[in-house]
Amino acid sequence: MIESFAPVFDGDSRVLILGSMASVKSLEAGFFYMHPRNRFWGTLAEITGDPVPESIEGKREYLLAHRIALMDSIKTCTRKGSLDADIRDVVPSDIPAVIAACKIAAVFCNGAKSYEVAKRAYPDIDFIRLPSTSPANAGAWDKSKWMAIKKYLV
Repeated sequence: MIESFAPVFDGDSRVLILGSMASVKSLEAGFFYMHPRNRFWGTLAEITGDPVPESIEGKREYLLAHRIALMDSIKTCTRKGSLDADIRDVVPSDIPAVIAACKIAAVFCNGAKSYEVAKRAYPDIDFIRLPSTSPANAGAWDKSKWMAIKKYLV
């Protein structure tokens, strides 16, 4: 059984981005999207126009400064390796609790598995599915859909 990280958010967060479950590399590092080939942090840098800090604490501060909340749609699961296709025994995260604690204007799902889990657990919430930033999604990568986040950060 693996467990996701605590969500990153504060009362000023406007955008919630949901991953599925942290990769092995991220779990080893102790924070979201720490695989060196994952496009998540680079994509956020393009959206915000600011470089992303290297440290975990810097990344946490970066998210909050840009009013971005971040969490996984899966609280716990079983999985061998890092592929979403291998995820089993899913317990969803409490997404409504984070939404209620913030000023969330939009909820984005980083990839199909995140969207699938979130929508099944909370069908009344509007989730926007984005292409996964995972290196396993290299062939279908289209960052233009990610740019929709920008309008919620002003």
